[in-house]
Amino acid sequence: MEEEKVFQIALSLVPQIGIVNARRLISYLGSAQQVFQSSTSALQKVPHIGPLIAHEIKVNQVLEKAEKIYADCQKEQIQLFFYLDEAYPHRLKQLYDAPLLLYFKGNANFQHDKVMALVGTRKATEYGREMTYQIVKDALDDDVLFVSGLAYGIDIALHQACIELKIPTIAVLAGGFQRIYPSLHIKYAHQMMDLGGILSEHPFHQKPDPRFFPLRNRIIAGMSDATIVVEAAEKGGALITAEYANNYHRDVFAVPGNLQKVFSEGCNRLILKNQATIYTDWHTCKEQLNWQSNPDKIVKNKSLLWSRLTEDESQILSLLHQEKVLALDEIAWKLQKGVNQLAMLLLNLEFQGFIKAWPGHRYGLK
Repeated sequence: MEEEKVFQIALSLVPQIGIVNARRLISYLGSAQQVFQSSTSALQKVPHIGPLIAHEIKVNQVLEKAEKIYADCQKEQIQLFFYLDEAYPHRLKQLYDAPLLLYFKGNANFQHDKVMALVGTRKATEYGREMTYQIVKDALDDDVLFVSGLAYGIDIALHQACIELKIPTIAVLAGGFQRIYPSLHIKYAHQMMDLGGILSEHPFHQKPDPRFFPLRNRIIAGMSDATIVVEAAEKGGALITAEYANNYHRDVFAVPGNLQKVFSEGCNRLILKNQATIYTDWHTCKEQLNWQSNPDKIVKNKSLLWSRLTEDESQILSLLHQEKVLALDEIAWKLQKGVNQLAMLLLNLEFQGFIKAWPGHRYGLK
């Protein structure tokens, strides 16, 4: 498996090959390793693989580079998701232009039941930041994974709100993890690791590049059920994300704004052209997405399941319902219980499927 991962990285590095042709080669030849070990004539028998691409596969010294990238991933604890892997985001996997390979650092469930992208202008107004925070706060009880791009303005306001409210969030980058852009947001990238993380289609050492930002936006739109545009000028990255979402037949919502403000033009135009549904409140938004309300995500049938719990267990679940995720010593202090006794109670709740253990002896509702 380790060897195949190196070949998968190498395949993503071959110049001129493209995502569609790379998938076609895998489909016909069985694996990335087989692609590199096949003869030039065998490669050219695959539909649409002409002499140029076959030549690139055979002569490029990408395997050595791929080995170095794989070693960096191991050292930096970066996970690799090939498009055929079970862990690869299933919403993204359905798309014709989905990345061949994803690099991820953090702790998130890509197959989350509810995934929402939230994007907007880099020059956010106070209104835009307030609306972003309100949307995240209103989604507290609905177990949503939020996705954005770590950029200035609305993107970082989304990530900051999620960090504060202990809601999972993923930032999709337009480069590798070594040089996170903008550098001022590195601290937030680290803070979102426990309940989310950072994602890229680029290897560790790849510098951010203006050409990569629109491609980054397709990932944000493609891995989400819907996209909310909070503020946007008439042109900009947020509208590119909305366009991708529409092309992928995903829902798009736009927060209406002041007709006299330049950063309301994009949202208002999306609504005017029926390219987005007007966003009025979270409840209406989730109704349109057919997301079921989940005011108490601890149980599906509260009266039935809670009847099995002891008083101590009920106290723990009530606390976690309020606080979302807490460290073992924090729970012990808040409930005034011994750590050893508490560890046994938490283990029992985990076995029953009520809670989930996170890295660093932290616990949250499942």
